[in-house]
Amino acid sequence: MAELPINIEDLLRQRTVEGERIEYKTGWNPAPIMRTLCAFANDFENLGGGYVVIGQDCDESGRPVFPPAGVPEDSLDRIQQELLRYCNQIQPPYFPILSIQTVENRNLIVLWAPGGQNRPYSVPRDVTASHKEKHYYIRRYSSTVQVVENSEDQRELLSLTATVPFDDRQCQRATIDDLKISLIRSYLNEVGSDLLSEVDELSLVNICRQMQIVDGGDEVVRPRNIGVLFFSNDPAKFLPGAQIDVVIFPDGAGGDELIEKTFEGPIDQQIRSALRYVQNEVVVEKVIKLPDRPEAKRFFNYPLAAIEEALVNAMYHRGYDTPEPVEVRVNPDRIEIVSYPGPDPSIRPEHLRDGLVVARRYRNRRIGEFFKELELTEGRGTGIPKIKRVMVSNGSPEPSFSTDDIRSHFLVVLPMHREFSIDSSSDELLSLSAMESNILEILESGELGRSELADRLGVSSRAGSMKRAIDRLIDVKLIEFTLPETPRSPNQRLRLPARKSDS
Repeated sequence: MAELPINIEDLLRQRTVEGERIEYKTGWNPAPIMRTLCAFANDFENLGGGYVVIGQDCDESGRPVFPPAGVPEDSLDRIQQELLRYCNQIQPPYFPILSIQTVENRNLIVLWAPGGQNRPYSVPRDVTASHKEKHYYIRRYSSTVQVVENSEDQRELLSLTATVPFDDRQCQRATIDDLKISLIRSYLNEVGSDLLSEVDELSLVNICRQMQIVDGGDEVVRPRNIGVLFFSNDPAKFLPGAQIDVVIFPDGAGGDELIEKTFEGPIDQQIRSALRYVQNEVVVEKVIKLPDRPEAKRFFNYPLAAIEEALVNAMYHRGYDTPEPVEVRVNPDRIEIVSYPGPDPSIRPEHLRDGLVVARRYRNRRIGEFFKELELTEGRGTGIPKIKRVMVSNGSPEPSFSTDDIRSHFLVVLPMHREFSIDSSSDELLSLSAMESNILEILESGELGRSELADRLGVSSRAGSMKRAIDRLIDVKLIEFTLPETPRSPNQRLRLPARKSDS
């Protein structure tokens, strides 16, 4: 029995795992449960397998119902023994990770079934019956289906024999000592995993085994690539090119000047560090104060949320078996984000053009799972629609998504806001710093005192940068005091100017 590397409440309520990767079972019914475990082990679309939750009922739409039905205390041992016996009927044998969780004073048996290392897997349709003819099973959306003999699905499944997505393979260059317990502890804390409570009691090897980030016998334990990418100090040492390069061309790609910065380390930290750098060095908000209306017009040269989604997508879908880094190229009129190689052959050019991109099979099956736990992505198939939506909301030109004929790369282009360089004698154009933009965004939810605002910004209430930003925003009348006659009043608060009605 083991602790899960994710938060049980988030799992049950489908906050960090898509519903199609979770199967709820009110009680212990071996036949359908074993078919579903077989399907998760086959991981037909490289989504990372899934979870079976025994003792949790759901409604007609597949959403969990609380409080759960629960599993009787006196049935727990029997179910575990039967599960072990039935898992030996899967061919080749496959054993999920079992965890007993208590939710609202009810026992749940959670079976974590990662994509298997030795697919394809088959299992009898009914493991309790005397007739034991085995069949292949896969997940189709939120259902477990039997693979039809001699069908295209069967041919595809058989073509996956002994193939494992690159992020879930052993990293032969690394050793267990290259995985850092401090990084693992930080991750478990961030995602709210109960496994955090066992970090100081278990060996590094045992923790890594529970997280499914190592392989091999105890005599030669090797990290999987997913472990190296998230929990080693320098993934590029073992997987060359596992980094982000940001290049700024002040005068365009043909100019004499360029500013280059490389981001290394665990890939989630790379993304966050690169985004902070781009936010500070590239992203600018401008405010146009219009003479005929009290509300100012606000927009960014590039909305940060679109850059973030494009960068996370690039790091998710890139090939880590190729030495090319993800590149962020900042030109005077656009940002280009390039990853290698290109998209899956199932994605056609018209899919890219229309923004309807869902890969038939994912290149990496574990990275997306970790990104979703860390809230870096919303889920599969959401990236391009979100980029388009955010760009439209900002008033920016439409982004583009493309590859070449041999699919050597994937290119996302985010054009700069058209009005960003417009200067008008009738309008007053203001450029805002990141601090000023953050203050305006926070105050949209209501008035705050300086200390409260500082807490929301993550700075000291005496920080000079915050004081300068507040003073400037008051000077240009984008924010105001609630007590303008007594600026130093202890009851003083800050707010956005009251909007006047159109009447």
